[in-house]
Amino acid sequence: MLKNFRTLSITIVMLLINSIAFTGCKIDTRDNYGLDKDNPVAVEVWHYYNGIQKIEFDKMVEEFNKSVGKDKGIIVEAFNQGSVSELTDKVIDITKKKVGAEKMPDAFMAYPDTAYEIEKLGLLSDFGKYMSENEINKYIDSYINEGKLDTEDKLTIFPLAKSTEILIVNKTDWETFSKETNADISEFNTWEGIANLAKKYYDWTDRKTEAKDDGKTFFGRDAMANYMIIGSQELGEEIFKVTNGKLEVNINEKVMRKLWDNFYVPYINGYYGAYGRFRSDDAKVGNIIALVGSTSGAGYFPDSVITNDDQNYKIESMILPIPKFKDSKVAYMPQQGAGMVMIKSDSRHEYAVTEFLKWFTDSDRNAKFSIAAGYLPVKKEANHSEFIEGKINNNDVLNVPKKSQEAVLEAIDQERTYKFYASKAFNGADEARDILEKSMLEKAKIDREKVKSLLKKGISREEAIKSFNTDDNFNNWLEDLRKSINAVT
Repeated sequence: MLKNFRTLSITIVMLLINSIAFTGCKIDTRDNYGLDKDNPVAVEVWHYYNGIQKIEFDKMVEEFNKSVGKDKGIIVEAFNQGSVSELTDKVIDITKKKVGAEKMPDAFMAYPDTAYEIEKLGLLSDFGKYMSENEINKYIDSYINEGKLDTEDKLTIFPLAKSTEILIVNKTDWETFSKETNADISEFNTWEGIANLAKKYYDWTDRKTEAKDDGKTFFGRDAMANYMIIGSQELGEEIFKVTNGKLEVNINEKVMRKLWDNFYVPYINGYYGAYGRFRSDDAKVGNIIALVGSTSGAGYFPDSVITNDDQNYKIESMILPIPKFKDSKVAYMPQQGAGMVMIKSDSRHEYAVTEFLKWFTDSDRNAKFSIAAGYLPVKKEANHSEFIEGKINNNDVLNVPKKSQEAVLEAIDQERTYKFYASKAFNGADEARDILEKSMLEKAKIDREKVKSLLKKGISREEAIKSFNTDDNFNNWLEDLRKSINAVT
């Protein structure tokens, strides 16, 4: 009898051990972590959405609070904190316990670089504790991998909605230019092709006036850091390679020269430009007719061009894939968009945050938000053109600019032939990216102004350009870039 009892006891213990191992030490969800509809828990969420994105997000929060939140006992309080940098600064101030800093929210939007810094302080929780493996597997793999930072077992960043880059063209002015010059639309496929088109456009517009060297700028782009990082990756050299938490900086001379020749050189010639805060601002006043920008910014591309204070003309737009380098074996597209991170607190608050985010990223609901905001949905089921087109055709996304719809569809279509790329987080990542953002662009702007000064002095355009398009100029810039990057990493 005693022997049988011991055998039974051992069996029960083994079953319990296996049960714990099988669940991966996840918390038991049967009691909903103390959630009570009659005694709801409030969770504070910070975001940086503005414009249409904020409007749609606020609608979703209100809908959740009136439905699932009410039934489960969860109240989401969402607060806009300005820009992403302003939000980040507020969070950093809290971690440093600065005088006047606000109380830390339960969750806030963050890019991997910021999440990495907060994670090092031991402040962030694991969404994976409140999600099954099956639930996690429904999200796009690269988004989940990015959210794990440099770990394999902790989901630190919950994907909300993602964006990438596309090419947007003033179709109206392009067609006029193309008709008169036989410019080929296929040249938009590569960076080398765009440089050729830009030269042709400058020369074409220059010929339309008697004044010499007054051709118009053709192209501009937002996010120069993406050009540097994605371009290097396409050309076979990863700038920031992180392995097992260790960073290797690789600024390859040959690759940098390729990037230089296809941005700096066209820029000092007047073929490329950057004048307003965003390139869509430049397109609005006719300073450029083509740009590379984020899908989330597609809705800001103008419907008309202002020629002076009281005159403008209507334009149509067309959206094309982001250009790649002619020599690239693999075409890459940047994986962008902040996710949500969760501050360690108690299981009741953490579970409440996770439940809201799972609800928000439901395929149908997330697709509607994404289309309206120019983002890509985060679940595999929703990340198909047919799924998105179904939402559009069913009028599930009313009053959404056609440009935003087309941008999302183009980006999803890009995924068939392009690969997503996202830099891993590391110490000094924000500072390093800022250097890449400014280094070549600011150099190009300064030297373009010098070229214009030489032209005014009567020096030929060819001679003026030749004085800046030199090996020494490139090498000096490259040396400064390397020193600057090394100083922050």
